[in-house]
Amino acid sequence: MAVDVAPVVEVEGACVRFGSDLALDHVDFRMFAGEVHSLMGENGAGKSTLIKLLTGALSAESGVVRVGGGSVRFSSPQAARAAGISAVYQEIDLLPNLSVAENVLLGQEPRRWGGMDWSRMRSQARDVLAELGLDLDPSSMLGTHSLAVQQLVAIARAIATDVKVLVLDEPTSSLDLDDVAELFRVIRDLKERGVAILFVSHFLDQVYEICDRITVLREGHVVGEYLTRELLRVDLVAKMLGRSISDIGERQRVPEPEDARPPLLEASGVTVAPRIRDADITIYEGDVLGMAGLLGSGRTELARALTGVDRLGSGVVELDGKRTRLADPHQGIRLGVVYSSENRRAEGIIAGLSIEDNIALALQAQRGVLRRMSTAHRRELALSWIDALGIRPADPDRPVGTLSGGNQQKVVLARLLALSPRLLVLDEPTRGIDVGTKVDIQKLVGELADNGLSLVFISAELEEVLRVSDRVAVLRDGEILETVPADQLTIDALLALIAQATPVREVLAEGSADV
Repeated sequence: MAVDVAPVVEVEGACVRFGSDLALDHVDFRMFAGEVHSLMGENGAGKSTLIKLLTGALSAESGVVRVGGGSVRFSSPQAARAAGISAVYQEIDLLPNLSVAENVLLGQEPRRWGGMDWSRMRSQARDVLAELGLDLDPSSMLGTHSLAVQQLVAIARAIATDVKVLVLDEPTSSLDLDDVAELFRVIRDLKERGVAILFVSHFLDQVYEICDRITVLREGHVVGEYLTRELLRVDLVAKMLGRSISDIGERQRVPEPEDARPPLLEASGVTVAPRIRDADITIYEGDVLGMAGLLGSGRTELARALTGVDRLGSGVVELDGKRTRLADPHQGIRLGVVYSSENRRAEGIIAGLSIEDNIALALQAQRGVLRRMSTAHRRELALSWIDALGIRPADPDRPVGTLSGGNQQKVVLARLLALSPRLLVLDEPTRGIDVGTKVDIQKLVGELADNGLSLVFISAELEEVLRVSDRVAVLRDGEILETVPADQLTIDALLALIAQATPVREVLAEGSADV
C-alpha cells in the first residue's frame, strides 16, 4: 500500500524467537504521524511481541527498527521513550498512593537544592494535563480518581516527554461508554498534533470508529496492512482467524419453557452494599442467564454475592428450593456454585504456577490437605482439560503467566469445570481476548448449558450477551429492571433499557429503540 510520506516508525524483517518458537517471522510494520493504527490478531499472533519490540522491552534476533528514518536498537524501554516511543498498558503501571503530579512526572521530577521542587512539579503536571483537556488537581492522590481518569493520567505521563509514537494496549477494556468517548477525544487531539497512535483492542466497533489503518498478524506473520475504511469487518475477522466465520452465530438451542424447568437458584429481596437493592433473580437448570448493564450497574456485585465471594447484605437465597446463605466461596464450591472473576490476573490465574497446578488447584483445595491428588491423577486431569478446551501451548508444565490472555481464561475455566459445578458464573470471560478464543468460549457456554449446567454470563458487549443467553437480566443503578427472553431483544432495545429510562414494556412492544 503506497503512501507519499515517510513513516515515523518502521519495522523491517523482524524475527523474534522464544526458545524454539518463532513469535515474529520476518515482520514488516510501519506507522505514520497523525494516524491511529490498529494491530489486530488472535492471542498468540505476535501483537504483544511486536509492541515489546517497538517499546524496547525486547530485541529482535534479526531485522531493523527505524525511527524518523534512522536505524535504532533499543536497549530498554527508557531508551525507546528517549526516542519518542511511549506505551500505556491495560494494567495501569502507576502508583495510586502518590499524587497525580508525581505520577505524571514519574522518573523526571524537577529538583531544587537537592530535593523535589513540588511547586514546579505541580505546575508542569497541570500544563501536561491541560494539553489533554483535563482539569485535575495535580496535588490530589491518584487512587482517589476513577479508573478512566487514571488511564488518562497514564497517557499524560506518556506525553510528558516529546512523544512521537504512543502505544495504547487495550485502553478501553475497563471503561464505560462515557469514559471511552472521553478517551477517544484525547486520542483525536493527539492525532491532530501529529502523534502516531497504536491502538490495540479486541473491540471491533472501537477499532472501526477511531483507527485509520489496520495491520493484521496471524501466527507471527503479517497477513496485510489495510485502510480501515476499505476493510469489511467480516473480512477482518476472517483474516485474523485464517478461516471463514460462517460458524459464528446465535445460539441454536431452543430452551424449554420456564415452567418446564426446575429453578436451580432463586434469590429475592437481595441487597448488596453499596449498589444492589431489592433484587429478585431466578436461574433455571440448563439456563444461560445474561446480565447486561453499564459499568457500575451492579452486575459484578450481585454475581459475587450470589456465589459467596462477597457478603450478602440481606435477602433470601434458595438452592434446589432450600434456603441457604453462601457465606464464603468454599461453601459455594461445596454446593456446586462457582465464580470466574472479571479480574483474571488478580483473582484468576496464579501466574508463577504451571498450567497443571492451576487446573488442579481448586479440586485439591476441595479434597483437603489430607487427601492429596496423586501425580498421575493431576497430570491426567490437566491433559484432559488442555485437550478439551484447546489450551495452547499444550504443555502442562508451562507457567500460566506466559500464556496469552485467552489461554489463561481457558485455564481458569478448566479449574472451575474440574469441580463439576451446577452453576457457573462467568464475569467478563472474554474481556481482552481474541476473536477466535471468544468464539470458542461462546460455543463452550452453549455446550455446557445443553448438558444441563446453569450459567450466568456477564459481558459489556451486548451483542455477545444476546448471542449466548436464553434470558437477559437488565440492570440499571443497582436494580434489576426485568428479566427478558433474549429472543425478544435487539441490540438497540437492550441499549435503550440499560442506558435510558425507557419503559421495558414500551421497548419490547416496539422491538427496538433509537438510542
